[in-house]
Amino acid sequence: MIIYPAIDIKDGRCVRLLQGKEDQVTIYDEDPVAVALNWQKQGAEFVHVVDLDGAFQGKPANADVVTKIVQALDVPVQFGGGVRTIEAIKELLESGVGQVVLGTIAFTEPTLFQRALEMFDDRIVVGLDGRQGNVAIEGWTKDTGDDVVATGRRLADMGVHRLIFTDISRDGMQIGPNIETTESLARAAGVPITASGGVGGLEDVRNLKALEAAGVEGVIIGKALYERAFTLREAIEAAR
Repeated sequence: MIIYPAIDIKDGRCVRLLQGKEDQVTIYDEDPVAVALNWQKQGAEFVHVVDLDGAFQGKPANADVVTKIVQALDVPVQFGGGVRTIEAIKELLESGVGQVVLGTIAFTEPTLFQRALEMFDDRIVVGLDGRQGNVAIEGWTKDTGDDVVATGRRLADMGVHRLIFTDISRDGMQIGPNIETTESLARAAGVPITASGGVGGLEDVRNLKALEAAGVEGVIIGKALYERAFTLREAIEAAR
C-alpha cells in the first residue's frame, strides 16, 4: 500500500485545514519545496499536492510552487486543486506532474470530463469527497446530494482508473479513517482506491492495509505527519 504524504498549499505556504474550512488554517512551513524534499528523503514513493487557493477559486493559483516541487523531486507528484479545464490538465502534465486529480468537473462538466479521460487516461484520478455519505464539490463548499458509493461505481463505469475518497468530517481530525465507506466504495467501484481523512496513528494505516485485497491501494496522510504522531518512515513500514 502506498503512503502519500500530503502538501497543501495556501498563499504559497504549506498548511493544513480542519475539515476543509478555509478559516481553520494552520501554517506548518513557509517552504513547500523543502517539505516535499523532506518527504522524499524519508522514503516517499509519491507526494500528494493540493492547491487550496485553486480549489476555492476554481483555477490553479500556486502553479509556480507546484512546478518547483516537481522539478526538485525524483518521485512523482499527484496534484489537485482547481483543475477545471483541458488546458490546465495539459499544462500540469507537461510540467512533470505524474497524476492530476479532478474533482468538481467530474460532476459538473460531463462532456469535458469524458474528453479528459479519453485524452489523458490513467493520468487522471478523481477526487471523491464525501460529507455524511454525499458527494461534495467546489472546494467542499457544495453538497451534490449524490451517494458516494453509487457515484464511485458510476465513475468507474465511465472509465476512471482510480479514485481518492476523502471523508470531509474526518479530515484533519486524526480520529481514524472511514473504514466502512472506504471498503464499500472499493468493492462497488472495482478500481483502486486511495483513502484520505482522519488518519491519526499507525493502527489506522494497518486497518487500511487490511483492505488492500478489497482494492484500497493507498492512503493520504497530512496532519498526523505534521503533528509528528509518527514518522513517514514508520507509516511506510506499517503499510508494508
